Amino acid sequence: MKTVFIDEPFKIDVRETEKPVPGEGEALLKVRYCGICGADVASFTGNQPFTTYPRIPGHEFSAEIVSIPENDKGLKPGDIVTANPYFNCGGCYSCKRGFVNCCTDNQTMGVQRDGSFREYIVMPVERIYDGKGLSARELALVEPFTISYHALHRAKVKPGDKVLVVGAGPIGLFATIAAKAQGAEVYVADILDGRLEKALHFGADGTINSKDKDIVKETERITDGNGFDVCVEACGQDVTFLSCIDCAAFAGNIILIGNGKKQTTFLHSVLLKKELNVFGSRNSLPADFKAVIDLIASGKVNVNDMVSAVYPIDKVADAFDALTHNDGSLSKVLIQVANED
Repeated sequence: MKTVFIDEPFKIDVRETEKPVPGEGEALLKVRYCGICGADVASFTGNQPFTTYPRIPGHEFSAEIVSIPENDKGLKPGDIVTANPYFNCGGCYSCKRGFVNCCTDNQTMGVQRDGSFREYIVMPVERIYDGKGLSARELALVEPFTISYHALHRAKVKPGDKVLVVGAGPIGLFATIAAKAQGAEVYVADILDGRLEKALHFGADGTINSKDKDIVKETERITDGNGFDVCVEACGQDVTFLSCIDCAAFAGNIILIGNGKKQTTFLHSVLLKKELNVFGSRNSLPADFKAVIDLIASGKVNVNDMVSAVYPIDKVADAFDALTHNDGSLSKVLIQVANED
């Protein structure tokens, strides 16, 4: 079968490997589509500190069940599914308390262990989710959607809240969709007009180009001086985190999704003065996968337009090169591993 390897930074290759054999409690899956995550791009460019090489990338994927043991999920050969790619140890303090998404020994496919960029893969049955009739493309978008959905759930977004999403990359756009689905009034800030146009397409009530406009002054105008009930940081930059602190209402919520790589210095007394709630968000829970699949299946949200480009597996190097030099025009890029029937 064809398998994608990142052998070292900026060196990616497609090679023939042996088809895997499922073990006890595992299903054999034929991969349909894989999404390229920011973590995959970071592995490709050598900026992912948890990646060792060579590594098979990928943790956003859809697949067809080839074989599967009898199970209580009703899953059977031929079903189109997706899966939870975060492998947890089950024995640490986090796992024992049910927080399997932040296992202290978490191993995410494509980062700490090999991922889904291959024609066939084996997965534990317990990690596989019924696609409920969604297309293979839609199911490949479920995992990144769950990242934002989980974050918005932690921030307790409710109908009528004014929400600011800072960063209109794929995760920020999914956060916009999730917040709108929860009845919020959503504004999106970014420095690229093209991304802001996409935010409007996905339901944002307004946008702020923070390169041209003062985000704090715009916040005062939009919220009548009150600040936003919830600020979502989806960039991972120090300046955007500080903007969220400035733009949040007193007793507001800040949720951090962006994975920052720089230290941030600020006077922490502002958190006390405004009594801000600051949440971190890592990965997602099994319940988030089920909720997102149900949400997409309900027809209330349309994620198909999140896909900017699809490359065949033999052109995976071109796909990674395009994302490495992304000018903001690309949202989700998918690799088509197998043709749809």
